[in-house]
Amino acid sequence: MDEAERWRHMASAPKDGSRILVTIRPSEQGPAEVDLAYWSNGDQFAGEGWRASDSSPGQIIEYADPELKCWMPMPSANLGRTSIPPPWEGDDDRNLDGSGI
Repeated sequence: MDEAERWRHMASAPKDGSRILVTIRPSEQGPAEVDLAYWSNGDQFAGEGWRASDSSPGQIIEYADPELKCWMPMPSANLGRTSIPPPWEGDDDRNLDGSGI
């Protein structure tokens, strides 16, 4: 896997408004999944936090920190790739970034 295309701890996610991929933790609403999110410093809609707005026009989704397990930079355009990466399924977050080695 390309170095840029690996899951990382949320603590290291950029908070500059750039869009990133995030793994949403499984919950009673459903299994883990991947979403496109960005950090917002707050505006007329809400305070600062993680948001996703690309799923439905005009609908902003806010994520609480505990809902997000890890992040990955946006993958480069790859014509051979047909899907987004699967969500991080590991039980132990220490294995992210290779820190469990």
